[in-house]
Amino acid sequence: MAGRLAGAGASSTLPRALLLLAAVALFSISFLSLRSLHPAAAPSLHLDEPRRLPLSSPPPAPRPSVYHSPEAFAAGYAEMERSFKVYIYPDGDPKTFYQTPRKLTGKYASEGYFFQNIRESRFRTEDPGMADLFFVPISPHKMRGKGTSYENMTMIVKDYVEGLISKYPYWNRTLGADHFFVTCHDVGVRAFEGLPFMVKNSIRVVCSPSYNVDFIPHKDVALPQVLQPFALPEGGNDIENRTNLGFWAGHRNSKIRVILARVWENDTELAISNNRINRAIGELVYQKQFYRTKFCICPGGSQVNSARISDSIHYGCVPVILSDYYDLPFNDVLDWRKFAVVLKERDVYELKSILKSISQQEFVALHKSLVQVQKHFVWHSPPVPYDAFHMVMYELWLRHHVIKY
Repeated sequence: MAGRLAGAGASSTLPRALLLLAAVALFSISFLSLRSLHPAAAPSLHLDEPRRLPLSSPPPAPRPSVYHSPEAFAAGYAEMERSFKVYIYPDGDPKTFYQTPRKLTGKYASEGYFFQNIRESRFRTEDPGMADLFFVPISPHKMRGKGTSYENMTMIVKDYVEGLISKYPYWNRTLGADHFFVTCHDVGVRAFEGLPFMVKNSIRVVCSPSYNVDFIPHKDVALPQVLQPFALPEGGNDIENRTNLGFWAGHRNSKIRVILARVWENDTELAISNNRINRAIGELVYQKQFYRTKFCICPGGSQVNSARISDSIHYGCVPVILSDYYDLPFNDVLDWRKFAVVLKERDVYELKSILKSISQQEFVALHKSLVQVQKHFVWHSPPVPYDAFHMVMYELWLRHHVIKY
């Protein structure tokens, strides 16, 4: 009897031990599973973050990013560099209007630089089967330089594009949705009016992106108007020199400029002139004024855009955008309110009080952010990473994803 009882006790111990081991294993699996529900921290790409300090140092005050999403931009930019391809139609006479820019200087230089840069870049492919987008390389700016009338320009553009459509099969796959053209002058935009299907379907890369007159923000691209070469070096990190509150000088070729000059030209704190500064009073007086000013007023001219915006950015003067219906360049990527003051045209009457309400601390933050974006508003030949050309290409890369065929 005793032997049987001892045997029974031993036999019952084994199942209990197995149950205990199973419970421990189940607890371990559950613990590890719960930990796996907490995702690992995503790697920081540090596009514009300050250098990390050792743990023993106090953490720096966080600096707002000039990008809407630094991580998304860095990842997308890397993918663009790796895979994006553009086919340039070879047709046309390179000595006249096609493929060759008029010049790489002046306030419409952005058009010429793009034509030059796309040929120099890694994005160009000779194989249309590999292309994500197709570039229609006709330069209205060059036509203007040769004295071509607007009527003749429209006919030349129409004949050229219709010739491409009849000769190649690529247009008809998307009705032109994967095609784009580039023009900086507003006359260039008008030159395509004889092709309403192209205006509707294709990507228009233009310097006059006014979305109350046919510009479609999710389809078209705002080309920055950059007056190059710059007469003087970049400004920045020079806050102590900026003692003037605001500055503008230019022609009164729009309603907002007329109002700006009329209301503020006699003000003692805003340096507002209703004409361009005469070179007779000194060399580069206009450009040097940017170095001494906190806020540079950028009212729209004959169009919503102005080369004065890129001038302000280059010289380190916080731009004050005073133009309605303006889709600002690289708006998909850059948070303009981190480095510019964006106003409605009706705010012109309160301009001085608005600028004076910006504290010195807020101005310093705007100025520091402005320095970060300067590299995006300059053209180079050959192009360099993150310059104006690469930013335009990134905008095009974003748009090619919505095209299906």
